[in-house]
Amino acid sequence: MENIDFVECLGYFASLLVASSFLMKSINKLRLVNTAGAILFVIYAVTIKALPVALINLFIVCVNIYYLTKQHTAKQTT
Repeated sequence: MENIDFVECLGYFASLLVASSFLMKSINKLRLVNTAGAILFVIYAVTIKALPVALINLFIVCVNIYYLTKQHTAKQTT
C-alpha cells in the first residue's frame, strides 16, 4: 500500500472541513468551519505550488471573514 504524506493528508483534511461545513445549521458555524478548511487549502495549495487553488481559497477566507465581522458588528449595535 502506498504511503500518504503529510501534504496529502492536509488536502484531505481541508476537503473534509469544507464538505462538513455545509452540514451546519448555523450560518456562522458554516462560515467558521469553511474558513478553517479554506485556510488549510491555501496552505496545501502553496505547498504543492497550485496558485489558482490558493487564490480562490484565499478569496473564500476573505469573504467569510467579511460576513462574520459584519454579523458580529451588527450584534454589537443592537
